[in-house]
Amino acid sequence: MNLSDVYQIGDLRISKITEQVFSALSVAQLYPDATPHLLEATSSREQMRQDTPVEMSIHSWLVETPQHRLLIDTASGNFKDRPFSSIFHQLQSPWLGNLERAGVRPEDIDFVLHTHLHVDHVGWNTVWDGEKWVPTFANAMHVCSQAELDFYGTPAAAPRLMLFEDSIKPVRDAGQLATINNGGEEYLPGIKFHPTPGHSPGHMSISIESGDGLVVFCGDVMHSPLQVALPQWNSVFCAEQVAARVSRRWLLEYAEVNCATVFTSHFTKCSVGHITKANGQYAWAFI
Repeated sequence: MNLSDVYQIGDLRISKITEQVFSALSVAQLYPDATPHLLEATSSREQMRQDTPVEMSIHSWLVETPQHRLLIDTASGNFKDRPFSSIFHQLQSPWLGNLERAGVRPEDIDFVLHTHLHVDHVGWNTVWDGEKWVPTFANAMHVCSQAELDFYGTPAAAPRLMLFEDSIKPVRDAGQLATINNGGEEYLPGIKFHPTPGHSPGHMSISIESGDGLVVFCGDVMHSPLQVALPQWNSVFCAEQVAARVSRRWLLEYAEVNCATVFTSHFTKCSVGHITKANGQYAWAFI
């Protein structure tokens, strides 16, 4: 990693821990509502068409506060069987080395805060010790919403149950998993979980106050800047269409009104930016 991946906001030092960048889906594949007319009207500078590949990043955010070292999500993990997608199957990524290059060892992490429990957000929860999957962060408490955990007890979770078995259950069995109520709450002083369901049942956005500044980690409320200009667009991955749109509009308003710095899960470039509003239209600006 390099200095451009590190952000100092108030007394927070926030580092991007990258796993991989890929362009597997076109605009039309990612956003079913992406008509040529709307694309022409909203993205002329980018010259995006329906068949334009959408570049996306998979990464985590390391947050160092005066009191704690936190991770926001843990990417996809290495050597895990993911037969449903070659993007995540049996990876051999440099994520763990990138974390250590940021000056932090796995045992230094105090908390892992999960926006949700999808494949590309929980993978590094565990590593293979030669016999079984064990927690990567031996001293960390993992935190997620109760609804995210409950989902893995439903029939709908059957196609992804291997995620629970290799990346969530070992952490829970080690006594390192705590849940918060689905209405959101302040988990640590100045660190709040905000319910933003739709992409998944118990998806949360996470805000952290730092002096006069506010940062927000939006998880998968948005997958690319197109959804800032077009918040009515859901990605193909949104489970609950109406709730996803409501959550996205809430996030945009919350970030704009509070002048928050937004840390995204899948935007490329720096993955960090600000949201502004003019004439009823939201806009994204990378920092």
